[in-house]
Amino acid sequence: MKTKLISFVIAEAGRSKKGHEAVQTQTKKSAPHYFGSTVPRQFISNQEKITLAGREALSTLKTYQSDFLLAEVAIDGLDFFSEDIMNLKEQAVGLCRDSLEKNGGREVVDFSEEYSFFLISGYKGEPEQFFNHKAKIAGLLKSEKLNLDVKEIEYSFSSSIKYAQNDLMVVDWDGAFLFDQDGDYKSTLELIELANLQLLKYRLLDRQLDGRLKKITQLVEKSSAKTKLVFKAKEISQNFKETMLARSKSIFELQSVDRDIKLIGDWYSARLYDLVSKKFKIEEWRRVVKDKLDALENVYSVASENFTISWEQRSRIIEMVGWYVLLFGWLILLLLDIYFYKK
Repeated sequence: MKTKLISFVIAEAGRSKKGHEAVQTQTKKSAPHYFGSTVPRQFISNQEKITLAGREALSTLKTYQSDFLLAEVAIDGLDFFSEDIMNLKEQAVGLCRDSLEKNGGREVVDFSEEYSFFLISGYKGEPEQFFNHKAKIAGLLKSEKLNLDVKEIEYSFSSSIKYAQNDLMVVDWDGAFLFDQDGDYKSTLELIELANLQLLKYRLLDRQLDGRLKKITQLVEKSSAKTKLVFKAKEISQNFKETMLARSKSIFELQSVDRDIKLIGDWYSARLYDLVSKKFKIEEWRRVVKDKLDALENVYSVASENFTISWEQRSRIIEMVGWYVLLFGWLILLLLDIYFYKK
């Protein structure tokens, strides 16, 4: 029996180097021929052997689309059912975070996604033979050191997919457990990393929309004072441009994500991604972001209306001032005529 632990952390990054080598993934399970072009490509930026808790490990730094970094630590030959496996996993995640911070990762502590992938291969028989360790497996998937209730354990195992007779995949919020006799895990791991990437994108997009909503709302509140409204044209125009740009980019990203995932079709890869995305509540994140986009559009409409009114008010003020100037001029001429007439 063979085991492998792969812990990884994904974070946003500045403009990073693309990497020198694309990650190649192949699987014996069904996937469409265009799967490789549909899933965002990973590129290896750096790879080195390290020592973790006296064990040899492989540290890998990957890039996604040049603006996301993924740090990964892989360790072979572990006893997943030992007492120290949880601490070892936490150390691996810590090394991933350190790697991201050293290589330009942004907000690694607050805005990143961490995950651990456990693989058991090379066994004989069916994976159910390991079910006497259900409690330990569920604890690892949840990063929970407490003794879990039986119902909570069963809830963890309810998010699973069994494709062939001798394999099984169990997915939870903080980790996934793959039982596969042949050790065919790379494409599965890539899909899990993709789901974590999409979750991180939604979190970042949600925060960005919150910032835009707050900014445009403050602008509308400030512009409600008629004395200030006339002099805010430049500021309003600039903020509208920024808001429309953010909104257009957000809509494009949402639509591209939906389109790419739909292209995978009804294959093992699609079923697995659907299972993972449900566990990560990606559909709920998508709904929240859509609602905020709608709210942003509504606030924009109100602000646009106020902006139009401000120009109308400005025109009316200019027109009123012009009439007063004209009347004052006529009054001066009238007084001059009276003065010269009496003289």
